[in-house]
Amino acid sequence: MKTLHSLLLSAVAAAALAGCAGTMRTAAPVPQAMPGGSPIAAGKTEVLWLGQAAVRITTPGGKVIMIDPWLTSNPKTPANWKQLSALGKVDAILVTHAHFDHLADAPALAKMHNVPVYGPAGMNQTLATYGILPAELAPRFGKGGTIMPWGPTGPKITAVRAEHSSELAHKDAAGKDIVLPGGEPVGFIVEMENGFKVWHMGDTGVFGDMRLIGEMYRPDVVLLPIGNHFVMSPQDAAMAMRDMVRPKYAIPIHYGTIPQLRGTPAEFIAAMGTSSSVRVLVPDPGQKYDF
Repeated sequence: MKTLHSLLLSAVAAAALAGCAGTMRTAAPVPQAMPGGSPIAAGKTEVLWLGQAAVRITTPGGKVIMIDPWLTSNPKTPANWKQLSALGKVDAILVTHAHFDHLADAPALAKMHNVPVYGPAGMNQTLATYGILPAELAPRFGKGGTIMPWGPTGPKITAVRAEHSSELAHKDAAGKDIVLPGGEPVGFIVEMENGFKVWHMGDTGVFGDMRLIGEMYRPDVVLLPIGNHFVMSPQDAAMAMRDMVRPKYAIPIHYGTIPQLRGTPAEFIAAMGTSSSVRVLVPDPGQKYDF
């Protein structure tokens, strides 16, 4: 029987091999290998991780939704993705909270494509009030609300609770560093045209209503922070996935970018144990999965 150590090594090796295939893919997507060797069936929802919490989702209907775009100065973003133009078309931008490593490139990206940034109402009020974004590109949106930017048959986006902070660091007209209100942090449930659901948790600690959100929305994929210090530890994240949310797939994000974010996917996999039905996917930055 394989030891836990050998299982962990196999999982990390499988993830690394999948990452090499994902970053080089330029033609038709190839199903990626999961830790443990099981393939992901080819499908129509594409999830591309670009380091930290930056995720690009392409829906079955071809809508491109960029979440928490910190790319140009992100040390974990691959060089070929650091130019915002590399993202191609963008139809909407979601920002979970006002911290730099989530909001940084959102204003520039919104202006480049003339598309709205959907985020916490308080954050967007600040963006508009201080001229960081024009009001029409910073619509207000709150927890529990669902928006349908492309009508009732298009993707639906619901803001849900996250347990974190959301201050907005900015420079005033004189170049002095100031801190502005950033509203309350959120996560997003993105429901595709075919009903497939992705929950981007943003930055969060564990909270009891994760179970309620899981029961209400039944996400297929959860993107969850595991870095510790500012967000969940790998052990807390595993407990939340295994015992509370129970999605089909869990993708760890928001780790390894700075020394404080010391949690690792290997720790997360070990904490998940072997009895859970949740499949853990561990992409490299620049790798995409298709569902």
